[in-house]
Amino acid sequence: MAEWDEISEALADYTVSCNENARLRKMQRDWTRVLHFICSDTADTFTMDVDKGEIVATVAGHVGVPDIVVTTTSETFCDMFWGDLNPVQKYLRGEIAVKGSQEDVLRLDAISYVIWPDA
Repeated sequence: MAEWDEISEALADYTVSCNENARLRKMQRDWTRVLHFICSDTADTFTMDVDKGEIVATVAGHVGVPDIVVTTTSETFCDMFWGDLNPVQKYLRGEIAVKGSQEDVLRLDAISYVIWPDA
């Protein structure tokens, strides 16, 4: 079980990885969404704001109306944000739940392949 400090560190690293990836930013330039995350084992929640493909804020708690809701364990979130696992495989096994439009789920899938092509 990961503590909030560890999740925050993983999120910070993920934000840098995404925002500094020119290919990803170009690919997602028309994507603006609010994502809510729920840690199923700790009840921690957080919100990520994406504006034109750039992660502009990540805060504790749920803020705003979500376009996408992602639920999994705190450890899985950390491993996912650090690129230690392929989130698509976890999603297909039902270990990560994603609620959102089919287009948004496919976008998340594409993001994971651009950020972690070998995961």
